[in-house]
Amino acid sequence: MPDLPRTPLQRRIATWIPYLWLLVFFLAPFLIVLKISLSETAIAIPPYLPVFNTAAEFGTKLRELTFANYLWLAGDPLYIKAYLSSIRIAAISALAALIIGFPIAYAMARAPRGVRPLLLTLIILPFWTSFLIRVYAWIGILKPEGLLNQALLGSGFVAQPLALLNTDWAVFIGIVYSYLPFMVLPLYASLEKLDPALLEAAADLGSPPIKSFWQITVPLAVPGIVAGLMLVFIPAVGEFIIPDLLGGSGTLMIGKTLWNEFFINRDWPVASAVAIVLLAMLVVPIVLFQNAQARSREAAK
Repeated sequence: MPDLPRTPLQRRIATWIPYLWLLVFFLAPFLIVLKISLSETAIAIPPYLPVFNTAAEFGTKLRELTFANYLWLAGDPLYIKAYLSSIRIAAISALAALIIGFPIAYAMARAPRGVRPLLLTLIILPFWTSFLIRVYAWIGILKPEGLLNQALLGSGFVAQPLALLNTDWAVFIGIVYSYLPFMVLPLYASLEKLDPALLEAAADLGSPPIKSFWQITVPLAVPGIVAGLMLVFIPAVGEFIIPDLLGGSGTLMIGKTLWNEFFINRDWPVASAVAIVLLAMLVVPIVLFQNAQARSREAAK
């Protein structure tokens, strides 16, 4: 059945739907958090003094807006260390997920077509279980008397239990385990499109397998690599549950800091400022990267 031609109104509606979605579920909450970040803390419900309550007050009180909360963040080493530590942990975890996920995705892409749906099901199978339960399971695995230490002691690899829980290593393990499917799936989508004839032609021309891998497979998988790194890095930066359950008191991440400001210190303005800065740290590089990619595609044309 041929597709019916769309009217201009239908095309406009199809274009407006994603913008409406972003307006309702991104821009509106963002403006609310931004407004709270420009407020002052107060012993009240909610625990802040709003700068303006209505749009009519915006013009008269625009001069009263204060950036004291943002200046507080810039001057407090705790928040700076939390941001840097979150970026470090998220970047290491994303790279580890790439190192582990690439061979898995490559093997899935080269597997027989009849087996691939089963392999995809196995990759997404952990999502059928609660995220919190899966993280709790790692406590039983990593604790001194846990399964991993018992296996290492029984095999003679170590003489005494390893201190794995409540360390940065436990956080790395938890993040990589939890977000590995987000790395494997986009890699698989890119690698499945790879034509095996390219590798066969390279082999016929005398190219070693390793050289063919770096010059053919990896460049064609770059879109999946970039997508996987972003899908792991972005949520890992603001992760709260994994560092709270698996990390120790020395594990400093901005998600835990944000939680403490909101629910323990009840300093909503500062917590909102922390969230706005975190969002800017994540969105601005992504926008710049997308613009650079768009320019490179236009130049290639």
